[in-house]
Amino acid sequence: MQTVAAVDKLVIAGVELRSRLFLGTGKYPDDASMLAALEASGCELVTVALRRLDLDDPKKKTILDVIDWKRYRILPNTAGCRTADEAVRIARLARSMGLSDWVKLEVIPDPRYLFPDPEETLVAARILVKEGFKVLPYINADPVLAKKLEELGTVTVMPLGSPIGSGQGLQTLEQIRIIVEEASVPVVVDAGIGAPSDAALAMELGADAVLVNSAVALARDPGLMAEAIKEGVEAGRKAYIAGRIPKRGHASASSPTEGISRPN
Repeated sequence: MQTVAAVDKLVIAGVELRSRLFLGTGKYPDDASMLAALEASGCELVTVALRRLDLDDPKKKTILDVIDWKRYRILPNTAGCRTADEAVRIARLARSMGLSDWVKLEVIPDPRYLFPDPEETLVAARILVKEGFKVLPYINADPVLAKKLEELGTVTVMPLGSPIGSGQGLQTLEQIRIIVEEASVPVVVDAGIGAPSDAALAMELGADAVLVNSAVALARDPGLMAEAIKEGVEAGRKAYIAGRIPKRGHASASSPTEGISRPN
C-alpha cells in the first residue's frame, strides 16, 4: 500500500516537478558558487531575470550560457519591470528567445521596499494568460488578489513571506495560510526566507513550494545553505502530510493517566 507521501506530487501547468525548492540566480559571488548551490539544492526550476542580462553583446557569456538547460527548467522572470507594459515586453522577449512560455511575473515600482504592484500585476497577468503564457505571479500575501489571479488563469500564486532579500522569514504567515486554504493552484512562497526553518514553516502551512535566492546566494557557503534549505523543505512537507497535532492552551500528558495504581 502506497503512503500519502509516495503519491504526493507537485504539478504546475501539467508538468510534474520532483523538487519543491526553486532557486534564483542573482547575487552569487561567482558562477561556480551558483552552480554548486543548484547542484546541492536538488532543484529543477531556476529563475533568471532577463532584464538584468547583457544581451547586447552576443559574444558575452551570461547566466543562460552557464546553466545546463537540459538539467534545469529555466523560468524567465520580469524582475526590474516597473509597469505591466514592461513586464509583458520582457515575457514576449523570453518567448522569442526560445526560453519558455512560463514566466515569473514581477511588477515592482517601489525601489525601497520592493513590494509588487497589485493593479499592474493583474493587468500584465490578464494579457499574458490570453497570449498563452503560463504565468507564475509574485504578489503581496493578499488572499483576494491571489484568488483574482487564479481566476484569470495563472498557474500558481507566489505570495511573499516578507520583503525581498530581507531574510525576515514569514511575516505574512496568517495571510499565506488563508491563500493556501483557498487556492486551487499551487502556492509558492517567494521572498523573505532566510533560513531552513523559514522554508520548513512555509511547507508546514501547506505551501506547495518555496522560491529562495538571497538566503542561499549570500550565505558564507551557498552550496551548504542550499542543501540545508532543501532538507527544510522536505521536512516541512512531510510534517504537513503527516498532520501536526493542534496547539493547546494547556498541557496534555503523553503517558496514560488511567489504570495507574496510586498510593493510599
